[in-house]
Amino acid sequence: MFKNDEIEAALLQLGVRVREARILKGDQQGSFAKRLGVSIPTLRALENGEPTVAVGTLVAALWALSRLADINQVLETHASLFDQIDRKAKTRHRVSSKAQRA
Repeated sequence: MFKNDEIEAALLQLGVRVREARILKGDQQGSFAKRLGVSIPTLRALENGEPTVAVGTLVAALWALSRLADINQVLETHASLFDQIDRKAKTRHRVSSKAQRA
């Protein structure tokens, strides 16, 4: 895996937030790991921001913390893909029409 300071920092921050949420919810590592279906070392790796932890483990942690809806904010779009395509097509049509008139 390649090294990238920004990625490592983001993973560490995410792990810290998972740990804090778990603690605030009153879950011990053992019971939380069991609910996720992972070992305690895997949970520790997630909470320490290790890049080798499967994304499925992160999603399971969000579910166990009642925060699964937060996953919808990742790469959230403000318009549907079809709306974006239509908007680009209309813009291209307007540009080509203006070019023909000039």
